[in-house]
Amino acid sequence: MVNFIQAYFIEQKSMIFQRRQYRIPGSRWPHIILGLLSSLLVLTTQPVQAIAPSDVVPVTMAASSNTAIDEGRALYAAGHFSEAATTWQAATQAYASDKDYLNQALSLSYLSLAYQALNQWEQAQQATAQSLDILQSSGMETEAIVWAQALNTQASLQLHMGQAEAALETWENAQTFYQQAGDTLGALGSQINQAQALQSLGFYRRSRQQLESIYQQLVALPDSDLKVSGLRSLGVAHRVIGDLSTSRDILLNSAEIAQNINAITELSTTYLSLGITATDWGDPDAALSFFEQAEQTALNPSARLQAQLSRLRLYVDYAPWQSIAELIPPIHQQLMTLQPSRTAVYGAVNFVASLAKVEPQKQPLSAQSQGKLLAQAVQSARMLRDGQAEAYALQQWGKLYEKNGQWSEALELTQKSLTTARAHQANDIVAQSAWQLGRVLKKQGQKQAAISAYTEAVNALQTLRGDLVAINPDAQFSYRESVEPVYREFVALLLEGSPNQTDLEQAREVIEALQLAELDNFFREACLDVEAQQIDQVDSQAAVIYPIILPDHLAVVLSTPGQPLRYHAIPVSSTVVEETLRELLTYLHPALDNAKRLELSQQVYDWLILPQADTLEKTQTLVFVLDGLLRNVPVSALHDGEHYLIEKHAVALSPGLQLMASQTLGSITPEAIVGGISEARNGFSALPAVASEVTDISKTMSANTLLNQEFTSEALADTVSNSPSNLVHLATHGQFSSRLEDTFLLTWEGRLSVRELSEMLQSHENHQGHAIELLVLSACDTAAGDDRAVLGLAGLAVKSGARSTIATLWPVKDQAAALLMTDFYQQLQVPGISKAEALRRAQLTLLSNPTYSDPFFWSTYTLVGNWL
Repeated sequence: MVNFIQAYFIEQKSMIFQRRQYRIPGSRWPHIILGLLSSLLVLTTQPVQAIAPSDVVPVTMAASSNTAIDEGRALYAAGHFSEAATTWQAATQAYASDKDYLNQALSLSYLSLAYQALNQWEQAQQATAQSLDILQSSGMETEAIVWAQALNTQASLQLHMGQAEAALETWENAQTFYQQAGDTLGALGSQINQAQALQSLGFYRRSRQQLESIYQQLVALPDSDLKVSGLRSLGVAHRVIGDLSTSRDILLNSAEIAQNINAITELSTTYLSLGITATDWGDPDAALSFFEQAEQTALNPSARLQAQLSRLRLYVDYAPWQSIAELIPPIHQQLMTLQPSRTAVYGAVNFVASLAKVEPQKQPLSAQSQGKLLAQAVQSARMLRDGQAEAYALQQWGKLYEKNGQWSEALELTQKSLTTARAHQANDIVAQSAWQLGRVLKKQGQKQAAISAYTEAVNALQTLRGDLVAINPDAQFSYRESVEPVYREFVALLLEGSPNQTDLEQAREVIEALQLAELDNFFREACLDVEAQQIDQVDSQAAVIYPIILPDHLAVVLSTPGQPLRYHAIPVSSTVVEETLRELLTYLHPALDNAKRLELSQQVYDWLILPQADTLEKTQTLVFVLDGLLRNVPVSALHDGEHYLIEKHAVALSPGLQLMASQTLGSITPEAIVGGISEARNGFSALPAVASEVTDISKTMSANTLLNQEFTSEALADTVSNSPSNLVHLATHGQFSSRLEDTFLLTWEGRLSVRELSEMLQSHENHQGHAIELLVLSACDTAAGDDRAVLGLAGLAVKSGARSTIATLWPVKDQAAALLMTDFYQQLQVPGISKAEALRRAQLTLLSNPTYSDPFFWSTYTLVGNWL
């Protein structure tokens, strides 16, 4: 795991080394390392310890050893981590010979930093353990700042190993030592690290409270370079947890103070952080402005290069070709003249990766020049003894040859990259190189070898799950570009021709793994531990349908209890599929052409169901593991020309059987927490029927009610935590989105994030000893224009710990909602009725009502998760 800031001084100044955040699934946070030397971005492939080598100068430090310490710090700051490790190792041995235990402990702590930067975690653990043992055995309890550093190093390692509780406790101890040493910003840095550990443990409200407290402490400090750095670190922390608005405000505050006190050294890095937040926000104009300001205020070539590379990435996605062409020569010239360093290596990889997105006919730099630049990067990495950087450069070099159709060269370089990455246990590089190897082998017609390579790539991604956010963004590793396509291409490869049962079983596993990867990406952390289940183990009366949208066809895998997997492929392009789905969604309104809606609905039915209709004839429940835009379609409203699907089958959605708790509601007596808002509030319209909905449900079963002013976040949290209820029904405005920060529910005082709601529901299980069986959200909506908005619903369903979630894909008349939900709860109490069947019967009741018979009113209700 990674952590945030500790403030240290070198020659009475400070600077920030920052690892930028980007959108990848996982639970790691970027590093913000405070130190001096330059505004250079230290680019690392794996987490490094957040303590920068500082001016902790023990009284007993000898001149020769002081020189060794300083040399190591200079090498570390320049990105020469292997050489820094060698230097600090020698210093450690010298201190041991002189029995200078304090400096020995300090050098070991620094040595751990270098090992972490090199992804050598076992050696880092050993160095940290030795450092703490020396401090403990030598009785140096008074050396607070050295203890603080050693404990911070230990906490970073603990978080990296998934020991979040231990890391939290260690950082609390580190904070105490920083306070004893009078290091205010170091203490605040430990608190930011604690907020990260709280996030990893799922305590999102506590984490946010911690960050808010840190902000109040920071703003109370006198304006200084360190205050600017601390605010910037805090702004980046908020960006990582998805609070982009707060991130932007804090970073702007940091920039304003930097301008007021003329802290030019800090300003460029702050502008760069603002540009990244604006990019995440989806505001390329603002991002470009900030990147330009970062370039203008940069005081050294390396900082200027980082700003230019950020601009280039933005230009490739948004700007006209002329803008790209103008920026290429200065970047290329700088990269060719930089001295060997990790910055130079990753700068070259980043540069060529951006150029790879430019259309061939508009390519401003020849393939030969790009190849020469990457060859230089490989040599630099070898000179630095940085195996990970070498593997990245080799991978990008091989990709350049792949793009140009030079298959033998691409194969050779990619295999070298993969071998090097394996040797350094760098699974992020293994995943990318194995994927690239699979593509090359597939192109050469070596299908089985390609399958082996893709298998290694997917396995590497699976092992990375919690680490993906920490992977170096400057190697162009992003979910949409470098994770999702691996799964889709692998499925397409497995399903080529006439796949056998082994191929189908592996394809199903990969489809489920893709669902898990998407949820990890949504939450920016490993969603939960999973265990594969077969449909037979879950429900002998259900079938699971796995459609996946591939470029040239729609593939559908069917799993039925006790039967071999079945497969059919529809030869229709992804473009046609998505256009049809969007058109169907448009016509799902009673005011529009009903005949056209039925035509489109039947088309989708013919794709997904018709080829297997005979097999499914007597199946009670159809469970869909949907892909892409299919998630937004109400499958209950699919039509076979005579009947809706819901008239024949109960329907449920699942993110995958791996993610489903298989217990049934059984004979549990329903007890509910029912809350909602009927009045207009916070810019949202009134929902007058919510009051009667809450009342009617309360008459159906035992219930705790929270209506309007009573429906606050705090009241809901307390009720969920302290009530034995097994159902939670919330009738309030809400929105599902593919963006975590845009998925929320409305409480009386404001928005409740999906993470905070998930934490509340999980606290119920912790306090009551059993999970929430059913979460119902009866007035929610999917974000307009968001093709992956239902991912937010699936994410909430999984992360909350509730066994089942029922929600609406779009809002309907609240009278219809009240009727359906009241009937649903009545049906749910019929002995032997599953949740899916209870919902089906309630939907059929609306279907038989002339006022609400249109699918618009009843098909919006979707059951996600356990259908039993």
